[in-house]
Amino acid sequence: MIVIKSEAELEKMHRAGLVVYHVLTELRTMLMTGITTRDLDAAAEEMAREQGARAAFKGYMGFPGSLCTSLNSEIVHGIPSPRRRLRVGDIISLDFGVECDGYYADAALTAPVGATTPEREELMRVTRDSLDRAIEQVRPGNRLSDISAAVQQCAEGAGFSVVREFVGHGIGTKLHEEPQLPNYGEPGQGPKLREGMVLAIEPMVNAGGPQVRVMEDKWTAVTSDSSDSAHFEHTIAVTANGPWILTRPRDATGPCW
Repeated sequence: MIVIKSEAELEKMHRAGLVVYHVLTELRTMLMTGITTRDLDAAAEEMAREQGARAAFKGYMGFPGSLCTSLNSEIVHGIPSPRRRLRVGDIISLDFGVECDGYYADAALTAPVGATTPEREELMRVTRDSLDRAIEQVRPGNRLSDISAAVQQCAEGAGFSVVREFVGHGIGTKLHEEPQLPNYGEPGQGPKLREGMVLAIEPMVNAGGPQVRVMEDKWTAVTSDSSDSAHFEHTIAVTANGPWILTRPRDATGPCW
């Protein structure tokens, strides 16, 4: 069942979303040679706590961290480690969610550590653009798969592939609610979008093929061909005035990240 949120509930989710936005924005400034992914994890958890929120991922289905840190060929669910140090040229996906006053928000970005290769820059740009195109479809009366198709068309049109094993999702009083939201498909399918629906839209785009495998830690998903991967995400509400990005300030303009 897809849960419709009231205006008051959307405001609470926006409060949680602003915490996520603040944390991810600050973490991006910390990306430098030598810092560990565990350092980033600790900083994320502390910043959320200071703003009255709880890191949503920690302990969720047994996940050991507060922040998912996925480097280079890692797609999602990378576990923070004190032994994993960033190096110049890496790209890293930072995926973070919080619970605040009973409501959740979830977002992700991929960023470079210093200067990286043109190929990695292009992968990040296209993945970010695919999220922007998807967000444009979040309007009453459109179909759920219009969002999916926008991601696929943007990514594959640029010569990349989209991950099929992991999807976006509804979100609200639970971190994961109905519906599931693939990053591929034909437009015009699935439920109609209605005011008050909230979706975590999260394109995961690979430089090589779409196939994935999960590492021995049972969490970290990597590309099967060891190609690079990028991941961007926002929590979006369907409103009569178009998409409301709950995981950034109201007055923010321009690209999604």
